[in-house]
Amino acid sequence: MSNSRLQTVQENLGCPPLQKVDPNTQEVKNNDSKPQEDRFTQAVFPTTRTALYKYSRADEGAETILHTELSTAWSDFIFGDHKEQVIGEIADYAGRTSEETVKKIKIVAVEAVRIIRERVTVNGSIIDLKNILADSRDDVLLYLPASMQIGKLLHDNALD
Repeated sequence: MSNSRLQTVQENLGCPPLQKVDPNTQEVKNNDSKPQEDRFTQAVFPTTRTALYKYSRADEGAETILHTELSTAWSDFIFGDHKEQVIGEIADYAGRTSEETVKKIKIVAVEAVRIIRERVTVNGSIIDLKNILADSRDDVLLYLPASMQIGKLLHDNALD
């Protein structure tokens, strides 16, 4: 899912645009005039997309993304044993409840998976899916605030 596909998910869901993380501070520039919804979007979109990438590295995860019902509770799959910690981190960053966060993650994941599946042709393989997700990993990380420590929670220190 390239950056443009990440933007497609945002646009399809009517969410505010993401802000790139400042390379010096590894944080999004704080702007008090931004509504709290912007922080929520900033936390959920890159975290969900990064977790989909990590989950797809295993063949079983890629198969799940490719073939599981879209209405699935994606946070159970993509965050695994760290679901509560990741949801808590997003909720804290965005000033939202865990329940709101789980709902938003599901909405974002369903749309992201739908778009990913569109890119994988009917005869596409899990390798195709893995390549699609890997192609934009670094671009998505431009939007993931380091203070959330998502890399630590997903056991990938390269993320923070």
